[in-house]
Amino acid sequence: MERLPSHLQKYIVKQDYEKYTALDHAVWRYILRQLKSYLSVHAHASYLEGLEKTGIDIEQIPRIENISAHLEKFGWRALPVSGFIPPAAFMELQSLSVLPIASDMRSLDHLLYTPAPDIVHEAAGHAPIIADPEYAEYLKQYAQVAKKAIISKEDLELYEAIRELSDVKENPASTPEEIKASDEKLVRVSKSISFTSEASELSRMNWWTAEYGLIGDIKKPKIFGAGLLSSVGESQWCLSDNVKKIPLSLACIHQSYDITEPQPQLYVARDFKHLSEVLEELSETMAYKLGGRQGLDKAVQAESVNTVELNTGLQISGTLKKYLTDAKGQPAYLQFVGPTQLCFADREIEGHANTYHKDGYGTPVGNILNFSLESLQIGQIASLNYESGVQVSGRLTQIQKVSETSKAVVLSFENATAQFKDEILFRPEWGIYDIVLGEDVSSVFGGPADRVAYGEFDDFVAKRVPPPQYSENQKKLFSFYQKLRDLRADFKKSGSISASTLQEQFQTFKAHSANEWLLFVELLEMAIKAGLAEDDFKNHLQSLAAQNTKHRPLIEEGIKLAYEKF
Repeated sequence: MERLPSHLQKYIVKQDYEKYTALDHAVWRYILRQLKSYLSVHAHASYLEGLEKTGIDIEQIPRIENISAHLEKFGWRALPVSGFIPPAAFMELQSLSVLPIASDMRSLDHLLYTPAPDIVHEAAGHAPIIADPEYAEYLKQYAQVAKKAIISKEDLELYEAIRELSDVKENPASTPEEIKASDEKLVRVSKSISFTSEASELSRMNWWTAEYGLIGDIKKPKIFGAGLLSSVGESQWCLSDNVKKIPLSLACIHQSYDITEPQPQLYVARDFKHLSEVLEELSETMAYKLGGRQGLDKAVQAESVNTVELNTGLQISGTLKKYLTDAKGQPAYLQFVGPTQLCFADREIEGHANTYHKDGYGTPVGNILNFSLESLQIGQIASLNYESGVQVSGRLTQIQKVSETSKAVVLSFENATAQFKDEILFRPEWGIYDIVLGEDVSSVFGGPADRVAYGEFDDFVAKRVPPPQYSENQKKLFSFYQKLRDLRADFKKSGSISASTLQEQFQTFKAHSANEWLLFVELLEMAIKAGLAEDDFKNHLQSLAAQNTKHRPLIEEGIKLAYEKF
């Protein structure tokens, strides 16, 4: 973690391995057995290989440090995070070849699907497919592009609402009223979204590829998206005729999605190189490549902290409120509000931190008529007349050459005025007037140029999912699952287990936890492997399935898995 930029370190947590209960391990085991059974046929060939290459074991929840050690062979590493982290932080971590893995484990009630990120989704979904070099390269390319995307104020509000709802739903202490309030807040925030930002477009591409992507023959595609790889229910649904299969193209960024519903259509890539082709096509539409008015318009609309880069390499990071144009429609003046930072080559310029320009910043851009930098003299009155019509006048106090190899210069004036047509842009009483030299806007991209120096520029708070408080009954249940783990470990070593031992556990479980179907699935599996009579266990499970329609598919799947060899 110490190798991470400081602004990313707050999202990293310690994987408290001791917090996982024996029930948590049993849920992991059930899901992984289920996934391996189904995905051996329907996933991209690299998936099952990736499970082994990343050291992911069916028997227990993996240690993230162990996954990281395996990923390092492929130029990646893994670090534990807690719950949702901001999309920008997630992408920046991936651009550094770091896979963030949520260390939380879904509950038995959310066995098939959880609204919050968890170790099943990240470790069993994302990690194995990274072992494929072509896909890993695409992920890095995607993260580099996504890091440049402009995220809007509306995006940030939506993220907070989604995170709040997922945390509330996964927290067993939440009341129905709290869940309802969070649900209503998300609906309200979602309806208020007025435009699709670059970050939203990148999010959609990520959803239709890395999360819900299919690959290969459009008539018989294979699965590679982590959202599908970590959920058998969704992967079975996605390959059915109920889901329309569409060849992957840039059109996917215009297709919104609902994370709470099965997807009515999915996109099929020819191969992993196809992903990079579509990504390149998308990048050509983005402000960081377009610059100019198109880029500025996106920044103004976003109402968030972004960076405007001039052709001289000078960068202005802050919230762009507006810009003025000349008679030709070219940018003539940039006006930022709130804390603003001046940078060059993604490094803050000395004396121009956002704490200095804390109340906003403005500067003209464009050609200066009859201008020679060499003719300027410190302490003298200087007048700059821009082709656009902007006029600047004041006593020059500093010429700050930022780079010896470029025209990157910051000029500072006192008693300065700046005017464009009838609009006063700067007054003497406002203090020192610092302007940067540059003829045009070459790039506009998301976030501050020097993220570390800028500091916190949003309201994100790195949250920690609170550890659950268990009742005595729950602790007793965990002890039953632990007993089964111990018996299975002994059986694996000795190769034998007595029928009386299993029967004794069966009677104990029936007396205290008769409806805990997963206990009896594990008993059935052990009896079958040991070649012992399994009818009592199977009959009990079939009885539970008949009584409980909600759990019936899980119980029936558990019976089927008990007979399979892993």
